[in-house]
Amino acid sequence: MVRWTEVTVVVLVAMAHLHAATASAQDLPVDLELVLAVDVSGSIDAEEARQQREGYVAALADPGVVQAVRSGFHRRIAVAYLEWASGDYQRLVLDWTLIEDDASARAFAGRLAVNPRRTARWTSISAAIDAAVPMFDDNGYAGDRRVIDVSGDGPNNRGRSVTAARDDAVARGIVINGLPILNDRQQPFDLPTPMELDLDSYYYENVVGGPGSFVIPAKDFTDFRAAILSKLIREIAADGGTPVPSYR
Repeated sequence: MVRWTEVTVVVLVAMAHLHAATASAQDLPVDLELVLAVDVSGSIDAEEARQQREGYVAALADPGVVQAVRSGFHRRIAVAYLEWASGDYQRLVLDWTLIEDDASARAFAGRLAVNPRRTARWTSISAAIDAAVPMFDDNGYAGDRRVIDVSGDGPNNRGRSVTAARDDAVARGIVINGLPILNDRQQPFDLPTPMELDLDSYYYENVVGGPGSFVIPAKDFTDFRAAILSKLIREIAADGGTPVPSYR
């Protein structure tokens, strides 16, 4: 009876592994699975939100991004766009989409351009990371690399520790890159400005993590388009086996 039970367990485990392998084989191989996690908290006013959104739209449709996509082994990536603010506000604006050429890149950018912009109070980078992590599960793609791209203009001030969220994501093989938006405009409730907080260093020390992770700061919202373009090209074209140096 003991032997029969042991054999049964072995068979069941083998069947489970076979099922997992079959399901995995059905996923489309891509060079990169990328979640763009974008801050829409109350510290970003309507004009800044417009500049930020237009920066992503322009960058995603840029020929340099498409060239980076086409330079990969699979010559395609999967992208999702997530907006976040407080601990209970994370909105999936655009679900996972395959980008493999000019047409698909422009289509994704076009859908983003017409999607309504929204905002909410507070800044929970940790909740944004926690919301992005399960998005990689059963999404139909098998990426050589998985990356969460966090952009924002303030430190974590709601939810659990951002370093704990980062470490949990990295433990699952996910890389987090950062794009802090630096400016000296007054924040709500007389909080320190991003410049006073040395926000780029904060992102480097607390937000980014994983092999090849990096930070590219935007000097202000008008510089955002150039910064996000540089960042997208860098993380799309990065070799998953070669660490990419930090901005430091």
